[in-house]
Amino acid sequence: MAKKSKIAQNEKRKAIVERYAARRAELKEIIRVSGPQGPARRAAVEELRRQPRDASATRVRNRDSVDGRPRGHLRKFGLSRVRMREQAHAGFLPGVTKSSW
Repeated sequence: MAKKSKIAQNEKRKAIVERYAARRAELKEIIRVSGPQGPARRAAVEELRRQPRDASATRVRNRDSVDGRPRGHLRKFGLSRVRMREQAHAGFLPGVTKSSW
């Protein structure tokens, strides 16, 4: 189980990313569309730089939805490899069977 503080910090980051997502998308579009030396581009870059670091979606860590384990995360299930295996063997994941040959 991950530390509760790390899980809480990650949830806080998710909220910050959601809050700034629309404005970040606008600024990135301005940067992409405007010329390489345009004043609008320079202003957009500065505003993007002033935003909090945690406003970037890459700062959010994928964690196991059950216990918060940060490593071995499987997106399809939202679980870590360890928890996914346990739940698959217990029959809690529909359509997932143990392979044998």
